[in-house]
Amino acid sequence: MIVAHIAVGLAGLALLLWTLTSAVKSVVVPRATPTALTRAHFVVLGRLFRRIASTERSFDARDRVMSLYGPVGLVLLPAVWVTLVVVAFTGVFWGVGVHPFSEAFIISGSSLMTLGFERPEGVWRTALAFVEAGLGLGLVSLMISYLPTIYGAFSRRETLVGMLEVRAGLPPSPATLFIRYQAIGLLADIDDDLFRPWETWFMDIEESHTSQPALVHFRSPHPDRSWITAAGCVLDTAALAASTVDGTARARASLTLRTGFFSLRRIADYFGIAYDPDPASDAPISISRAEYDQLVAELEAAGVPLRADRDQAWRDFAGWRVNYDAVLLSLCALAMAPPARWSADRMPTFVMPTIRRGRPRSPSR
Repeated sequence: MIVAHIAVGLAGLALLLWTLTSAVKSVVVPRATPTALTRAHFVVLGRLFRRIASTERSFDARDRVMSLYGPVGLVLLPAVWVTLVVVAFTGVFWGVGVHPFSEAFIISGSSLMTLGFERPEGVWRTALAFVEAGLGLGLVSLMISYLPTIYGAFSRRETLVGMLEVRAGLPPSPATLFIRYQAIGLLADIDDDLFRPWETWFMDIEESHTSQPALVHFRSPHPDRSWITAAGCVLDTAALAASTVDGTARARASLTLRTGFFSLRRIADYFGIAYDPDPASDAPISISRAEYDQLVAELEAAGVPLRADRDQAWRDFAGWRVNYDAVLLSLCALAMAPPARWSADRMPTFVMPTIRRGRPRSPSR
C-alpha cells in the first residue's frame, strides 16, 4: 500500500510539473516552444470545429463556425491546465495520506479554487494546500496578462490587413493593387506606401504567430479578409514588382519578399508543415504561365508600365514565387482562408498538422 501511495504521489507530481511547464512555455517564454499538451488541445478542438464546419454548405456559414475556434481554444486552454492541476494534486494528497480518494479530490479542488471549505490535517498537507492555491492564482494571473497580449497582436495584424482592402480589393489581388496605384499616381511610391510597412508586418507576425500560435486561427472581422491571403497578395505584388512591372525599385520589393517568405516559413515550421527550404528557381509552382499572362494582360490594358522581355519576367516571377508557393497554400489550408487569387483559390486538401516537438528549425536568412 505504501508503494502505491508513493507511485500515485510521484505520478501526480510529474503531471503537475508537465502541466506547469506547458503553461509557462505557452504564455511566458517569448519564442516558438510547442508543447504536447497545447498541441493536443488545439488539434482535438480543431478536428471538432472542422467537422462541424464541413456540414455547412456556404463559406460564410463555415467562416462563422471557424471564427469561434481560436477564441474558444484559447479560453479553454487554462481550463485544461486547471483541471490537470486538480488531478495532479489529488494524486499528491492521496499519496501523502489523505483518504479516501474522493476526499483528496475535494481538498485539491477547494485549495486550487481558494474556496476554503475543506482543509487537510497536518502542517505539511496544509502547506501543500497553500502551494496549490498559489498555483491557481498564478494560472489566473497568467491568463489575465495573456489575453490582452493576444488581442493586441491581433489588432496590429488586422490594421494593415484592413488597409489592404482599400488598395487591393476584397478578396485582395495584386492586379487590382497595381491598377489602382497606377490610376491614382502612386505607383512610384509603392515602396514607402506598401512594402516598408508590410516588411515590418511580416516580422511582427513571425514573432506573434509562433509564440502565440492561437492567432493563426483568429479570423478577420470580415469573412472575406484573411491575414494569410493578404500576405499572399503582398508577396505576389512584390514578386511582380521585382520581375514584371517597370518603374518600381526592385531592391525594396526583394527585401519584402525575403522577409515575407522567411516569416511564413517560421510559422510553417511551428505547425510541422513540410516544404523545400532551398527550391530550384525553375521548380514548378501552382501558378501557370497562362494565368501569369492573363494578369499581365490586365495590367497592360490599364496602362501599368511593364518590362519588355515577358519570358524573362515570367522566369523571374516564378523564381521568387517558388520560395513561398507551397508554404502559402498550406497555411491557407490551415487557416481555412477565404478564396483569393493565387492563394486560397488553389490550396491543398487540409490535413491536421502535428506540431513539432522541440525547437523549430530556423531557415537561414
